[in-house]
Amino acid sequence: MEVLAGLIAAAAPLIYAVVGETITEKAGVVNLSLDGSIMLSAMVAFAAAATSGSVIVGFVAAMLVSMAIAGVVAFSAIGLRLNQIAVGFVLFLFAKQLALFFGDPYIGETGPQVPAWEVPGLAEIPWVGDVLFSHNLSVYGSFLAVILAGWFLAYTRAGLDLRAVGERPEAAHARGIPVNRIRYVATLVGGAFVGMAGAAVSLDQIAGWRENLTVNMGWIALAFVIFGGWNPWRVALACFAYRGLLFFAGEFQVQFPEFVQVLTQLPFLLMIFALTVLNTERFRSLGNRFPRLRPILAGEAPTALGTTFHPE
Repeated sequence: MEVLAGLIAAAAPLIYAVVGETITEKAGVVNLSLDGSIMLSAMVAFAAAATSGSVIVGFVAAMLVSMAIAGVVAFSAIGLRLNQIAVGFVLFLFAKQLALFFGDPYIGETGPQVPAWEVPGLAEIPWVGDVLFSHNLSVYGSFLAVILAGWFLAYTRAGLDLRAVGERPEAAHARGIPVNRIRYVATLVGGAFVGMAGAAVSLDQIAGWRENLTVNMGWIALAFVIFGGWNPWRVALACFAYRGLLFFAGEFQVQFPEFVQVLTQLPFLLMIFALTVLNTERFRSLGNRFPRLRPILAGEAPTALGTTFHPE
């Protein structure tokens, strides 16, 4: 049970990132700055929390910084009509260098950490309580992020409008839906979640700051959004499975040290294989046979992903 609880807690930062990018890409915008945004927000969160003594201030600061980067991506793609991929990659490099430069004084420093908080009553449930309800607000927030994102995209009018903007922006505009306004909002909301991912690392998972603390987390999140079919439930499942594979790979390294190079890459290969199977037409067709499972099983790339829309 301790292993399962640890895997769930370890997946929380990655879940915030994939949920945020899923919302952004569902609206048709690609935020390729994720890796740099997470690193910078992790640094800012720790610096703000260490200075103020409050983890809440750290989380808010991280969200604001990441939203600012996402805002630049949105303005460049929507307002200036620049290439989203190029802008995102440049911002990734810029945010990474900012994190390394301004974070140098905080390397090795101590600061506040998100306190543990067992859910009263639920934490005493045998087995389930230890696994799901003996964490802290950062981990519980990752559960809530997946549930709310899945519900919002599948069952609300605003979620339907957002998906329409990412699929058929011309048709959405003809129906009176403000395409570019929704894209701005979706990108900023996605950036806020990415900021929470960085804060969850430096204020909870690691509780500190050092160089390359979150290295490659953004790229992994981008890959999971694609392989998870732009579906909040499936990308969250990918995060849990990935953390589980990393744990078992680490255990096998102790038993088979001669295969250490192979075992460190095994989680990535297995995740690609598993999620590729989940994206086959046969698997997605199960949603027609079981309509209640359609919000979980269905998932394809938004048709207008990465494109710009001109109302005129």
